[in-house]
Amino acid sequence: MSSEIEKYSRKGLRTSYISTVVGISLVLFLVGLILGGVMGIADFQRQAKESIAGDIFFHENFNEADIKQVEIQLKKWPEFNSIKYMSPEAALATFYENQTEKKELNSIFEGDNPLPPSIAFTPKENFANKDGMQNIKKKLLKSYPTQIIEVSYNEANIESINLGFQQFIFLVLFLALIMIIIAIAMINNTIRLALYSKRFTIKTMQLVGATSSFIRKPFLFQSILQGIIAAIIGMALLVTLFYAIQNYFDELAITYSLKLFLILALSLISLGVIITFVSTWIALNKYLKVKIDDLY
Repeated sequence: MSSEIEKYSRKGLRTSYISTVVGISLVLFLVGLILGGVMGIADFQRQAKESIAGDIFFHENFNEADIKQVEIQLKKWPEFNSIKYMSPEAALATFYENQTEKKELNSIFEGDNPLPPSIAFTPKENFANKDGMQNIKKKLLKSYPTQIIEVSYNEANIESINLGFQQFIFLVLFLALIMIIIAIAMINNTIRLALYSKRFTIKTMQLVGATSSFIRKPFLFQSILQGIIAAIIGMALLVTLFYAIQNYFDELAITYSLKLFLILALSLISLGVIITFVSTWIALNKYLKVKIDDLY
């Protein structure tokens, strides 16, 4: 009879442990979905900013060799993501897409090329804003006052990219904060329910002389283990979801660098461990202080 009771008790503990881990995993999966979205949007924003194009136009009497020397010097500037020399012929080629447009432009300009030699550039993310681009323009004109005619870029495009992403990221961060608060509440409730079933065990250990630190140690260790396992399961669900989206929805391209993947994984593990540890600590303190009569 006693062996059956012990077997049933162990089965109940295993079921409780599994259900706790599964519950925490699902919550961390939802949190990871939001955090992954934030990181993905931030990376997409960086790519969008660093794709903003600008042009540096030179005087016609400034020859190709001299411009290429300037190109080499500009590649060393920290403000630029890319620098590429554009000959007048290459610059003109960007204005038409087919032979009909080419003939029309040739007839308008009577065979002459009105475009001066130039250098096309894209800025680094930190400089892809209104002030950053203005500073780049001022620095270029100051560094090459007799060589450069004009520095051109689309100001309206820069402002719209920065404003649009800023508003969207604030919205997603707000949702992420809400999700983290919900996660803390749900995981805390899951841990408290799991420990509620062990309240008599905790009190029995205390009554036979076990110290509070001795009682806490196995439960806290278990909480850390639960947080790590739950985070791994949550991360596995995220990877599966991202893989499925990439394979079944060709128009949605989700790309994560190894660095972003590691940051996301470490964030989920840290969040899972911290929340389970703190929740377990608080719940244990409650049952260590409660009187025997209040356990029923």
